[in-house]
Amino acid sequence: MLKIACDVHTHTLFSRHAYSTVEEDVQSAADAGLELLGITDHFSCMLFEEQTLKNFQYYINMGVWPREWHGVRLLHGCEADIVDVEGHLFGHDIPVTHNITEERRRETTLKSKVFDACDYVIASIHRKDFCDAATRAQNTQMYINVLEDPKVLILGHVGRSGVDFELDPVLEAARNMGKLIEINESSIAEPLKAKKSLARCEKVARRCAELGCFVSFGSDAHIAPAIGRADHTRELLERIDFPEELVACASAERFLAAARAALPDFEL
Repeated sequence: MLKIACDVHTHTLFSRHAYSTVEEDVQSAADAGLELLGITDHFSCMLFEEQTLKNFQYYINMGVWPREWHGVRLLHGCEADIVDVEGHLFGHDIPVTHNITEERRRETTLKSKVFDACDYVIASIHRKDFCDAATRAQNTQMYINVLEDPKVLILGHVGRSGVDFELDPVLEAARNMGKLIEINESSIAEPLKAKKSLARCEKVARRCAELGCFVSFGSDAHIAPAIGRADHTRELLERIDFPEELVACASAERFLAAARAALPDFEL
C-alpha cells in the first residue's frame, strides 16, 4: 500500500466554514498515525469584510504552537488565494502600517506579514472569474508566476480549479523549482466535486509521474475526523502506478527535505 504519512492541507475554526480547533486536528492526525500535519487556514477575502492585520492576527502568533504535539510534527502554513492573472496572492496590495495594538510600524503588506509567519504556503484558486477573459497562455504564466513566490511550496487543487491552462509547462516549472503539485482528497472523494474534477485530477497525476514532478497530499479537511483520510488519493495513485519516490508526503523527512530544497527561508 502506498504510504502517506503527512497531511499538509488542513483547516481549523479560523477558516470560518471549518469546525475544529488546532488541537483537535493534531489529535486526529495522531489517531490516523500521521508523522506530520500542516495546518493551512484560508488567507482570503472569504473570511472577513474588512481585510486588516487585526482580522488576520491569528497567523502572526503561530509561533506559540508546539512543534511536536501528541507525537505529530506540526507545521504552520496558509492557503492563499490567487487573485489575478498576473499571479498575485491575496494581501499583496493591502498595506499594513500599524500593529494590532495600533502602534505605528514600518509599512509592509498583509501578505508579507502573514507569509513571514508561515513555514510554507499553498496557493489556490477559489474563484476564477478573473481568468475567464484570459488566454490559456496567460493562465499558464499565472501559475508559473505563483510558483516563483519564495514562500509558495504547493499549488493547491489545480485539478478542480476550472481554469483553462497548459498543464505541462506548469508541471515542468514546478519540477524545476522543486515545488509540489497537490493531490487533493476532497476533490476526488466528495461526489459533487469528483464528478467535475476526477478525470482532470487523474491527468494531473499522470503527467506529474511522466515529467518527474513531486506531489503532495492534502485531505483539505474542514473537520478533524477528515484529517489524514487518503483513500481516494491512494487508490488513484496506485491505479496509475505513480512512482512512490515522487510522493513528498510519504514521510515527514521527505516532505521536510522537499521544503528545504524549494524554499530559501525554510529552516526546520
